[in-house]
Amino acid sequence: MTETNTKLTGKQLLIRGLVMIMLSGLAGFLAHFAGLNTGKMILATSIFVLIISATLMFWNFRLAIAFIGIAVLLGGKVMSLEQMIESAELDIILFLIGMMCLVGVLKDLGLFSWIIQMVVSMKKINGLRFTIILVFISAIMACFVDEVTSIVFVLALVFQVCDTLKIRPTPFVIIAVMATNIGSSGTMLGNPVGILIGTKAGFSFKDFIIWATPVMLLTVTVTLFILLFIYRKEIHLLTERLEARRQAHLGLGPLVKIPYGRGLAILIGAISLIAMHYKIEAWLGVEKNTILIVAPLTISGILMIWRNERARHYIESEVEWWTLLFFMMLFSVAGSLEYTGVTAQIAHDFRGLFGNNPTLLTPFITFISAIGSAFVDNIVFVAAFVPIVKELGYTQLWWALLFGATLGGNITAIGSTANIVALGMLEKRYHSHISFWEWLKVGLIVGLVTCTLACIAVLILAPYMPAHMGH
Repeated sequence: MTETNTKLTGKQLLIRGLVMIMLSGLAGFLAHFAGLNTGKMILATSIFVLIISATLMFWNFRLAIAFIGIAVLLGGKVMSLEQMIESAELDIILFLIGMMCLVGVLKDLGLFSWIIQMVVSMKKINGLRFTIILVFISAIMACFVDEVTSIVFVLALVFQVCDTLKIRPTPFVIIAVMATNIGSSGTMLGNPVGILIGTKAGFSFKDFIIWATPVMLLTVTVTLFILLFIYRKEIHLLTERLEARRQAHLGLGPLVKIPYGRGLAILIGAISLIAMHYKIEAWLGVEKNTILIVAPLTISGILMIWRNERARHYIESEVEWWTLLFFMMLFSVAGSLEYTGVTAQIAHDFRGLFGNNPTLLTPFITFISAIGSAFVDNIVFVAAFVPIVKELGYTQLWWALLFGATLGGNITAIGSTANIVALGMLEKRYHSHISFWEWLKVGLIVGLVTCTLACIAVLILAPYMPAHMGH
């Protein structure tokens, strides 16, 4: 996924293209034998698998392939134009646009640089304390801003410390990324997966704080102990280098005074407004999650008027239009699975396999979404599973899907967007690479332990969860 397709030779492009088309055709063939008998069901399944294959083999072309896939679905009368637009989840796209603009303003105001400076200026810091701070800063930042923004700024801290102490940064990059992925499951704001599940399940920000945040804190704490053990030699070396530097009366780098007050006030105000959305909605009598979606847009609008000289920059440079357009196409293709009855048939098959037993379905949904998310962008997997989980109708399965998709991203180096961004930053700065196996031997342990813990936690909490949900 990190490879740019422009580097591929014509022969490689041809081979990958043929493999992608064969996988798509095979999916249609298997769908027929799985009981998906209508032509529309088979075509919808084939196009969805085509897009999954594109994210694996043609990362740079995935949007182009999604455009073509939508055209085939419309031309094949699998779905109507109206259904396509309805499935594109414009509410989620608008929410993400608002959050991206907000994060752009916070970057401009130096909020994230101030957090880095706070850590660098700490006295009596050692390897153990630095690792604990690194894990919790990564997780908490990922909770409240998107995972990519979080990892970009946290790695700036890692690189500064490792460069100063002449230490290999790879272990601390892996530590930061794994904590970021886990932290992104804690609220609706950390990951597009969270807002997708939240809006489709009818969860509020408060629901995430009650049911997801405690599980996130548990899994990130256990992960901290695992990583402290695995990287104990590197952490000990960091302590030694810090002590030597302290004895020489040297710090971890130049300290710059950053006026952080406005950025911090805006972040606290935005999170407070989003956190109270369900109360404001009840007071105004508007539909559930309306304020949740509108709040980031409203705040961004006010900030763009305040900083009008930078308004175009926030829209043109801070909003990832390429990614958002891909999400819209992906959601529409996933919607075709629902319209043609594919997801209802799969849910029916799951019931036949597991009965109406959510206790059996919870580990199944957790681990199948974790395995899928280890190799495919987790939003792709979640988009496919949302209609199935909605059809099954158990609240706990939404949380199983959330934790499986986010925690599973730690298993491989290509398991999440944060992983890919971190690998790119490491390669650009140090011309070094983390091998697939180097990542896997840590990621597999962390992924297996955290998914198991989250699954157990969901099963324990399930009797206390509201029985409804889903709209």
